[in-house]
Amino acid sequence: MSQLKVLIHPVTPFQQNAPILYCEESKKCAFVDPGGDIDILLGIAKDNNLIPEKIFLTHGHIDHAGAATELARILSLEIEGPHKEDLFLLESLQEQGKMLGMECENCVPDRWLNEGDEIKLANENLKVLFCPGHSPGHVVFYHPESKMVIIGDVLFRGSVGRTDLPGGDHQTLINSITEKLWPLGDEILFIPGHGPTSTFGQERKDNAFVADKIIGQV
Repeated sequence: MSQLKVLIHPVTPFQQNAPILYCEESKKCAFVDPGGDIDILLGIAKDNNLIPEKIFLTHGHIDHAGAATELARILSLEIEGPHKEDLFLLESLQEQGKMLGMECENCVPDRWLNEGDEIKLANENLKVLFCPGHSPGHVVFYHPESKMVIIGDVLFRGSVGRTDLPGGDHQTLINSITEKLWPLGDEILFIPGHGPTSTFGQERKDNAFVADKIIGQV
């Protein structure tokens, strides 16, 4: 039985889900996509007696990565992800923050991630899938034992990630969803970067962008 659990709390004015993955047995945890509001994330970890071990990033947009460098420095943690194609986004976080009224630092991960890599939290391993389209270096984290995917901004309940930002491409995003995610199984629960959780089966049934009946018409 999987020991991997997740706590979800929205942060920043973007209401971005910043999941905290943790091992139920060891209490070791990883902060996924800490876009901001570090005090909230640290408070959740403390209230649940969690031991910070890693920071994982799905992609380089400010609402997902804006506080990663500061959090890593405070806790002396390493940052893993995203794919190197998002370097240009991570190198512009401070500039983006000034335009949006957010205090951010540029970010250089300790480890870039590629398709087929694995990331480790305590004794649990998550598989890395390269899913570009929303951003050119977007990755997602799949934990087979839990039948769960931390999916960032690739897919949402009833929608998909926007592709009008630098490096975005709509068809690439649709391909990532149908070719990388659907084969994992309809029962897979996904935790999106914004909004409620859902399953791949539900989205294949009624998502206005990637439902099977929609894709079949293309």
